[in-house]
Amino acid sequence: MRRLNPDEALAWGRVMATVRPIRVPAAKAPMPVVVAAKPIALPKPIVVPTRKMGRVPPPPVIVPRPSPARTVQNNLDASWDRKLGRGAVIPDSSIDLHGHTLSSAHAMLDAGIERAIRRGDRVLLLVTGKPPRPESERPHARGAIRAAVADWLAGSRHADAIAAVRGAHPRHGGMGALYIVLRRPRVG
Repeated sequence: MRRLNPDEALAWGRVMATVRPIRVPAAKAPMPVVVAAKPIALPKPIVVPTRKMGRVPPPPVIVPRPSPARTVQNNLDASWDRKLGRGAVIPDSSIDLHGHTLSSAHAMLDAGIERAIRRGDRVLLLVTGKPPRPESERPHARGAIRAAVADWLAGSRHADAIAAVRGAHPRHGGMGALYIVLRRPRVG
């Protein structure tokens, strides 16, 4: 290993002076800091005045508080879970997101759920495509839609109408599809 020349040591000392550790374990002593031989005069930061003379300052920016995140409730009774697990439930309608971009898939999912709610459908089959196999070595972007679906459903304007989301039975697409169980419309 070669030693640093004086210029490199000076540069390294400047870099080390700006680094803060992520966390320091309580049992260990802090690492020694490399100190440069010559003090370096760093340039002073330029201070830009925040208010120009003769102008009224802009009103303060009020950031609205984010609404609490809604989550899709998974509150099906055991008989529903057994039927879905056996593949005994026949979906009322389906949405196929193959070949779509993330934005078009999101729009198609939202429109499909809206149509299903208007028709009074109870079970919706969402075909997203299978996720990549773990043994796959090549870099790929497969599974992006599947990964985003849970967030889309939780933040959807229809989240209150969704009773549960479950993995589909192999006869309905298995790992490449999901069941979206909608709540019954409230009467009265």
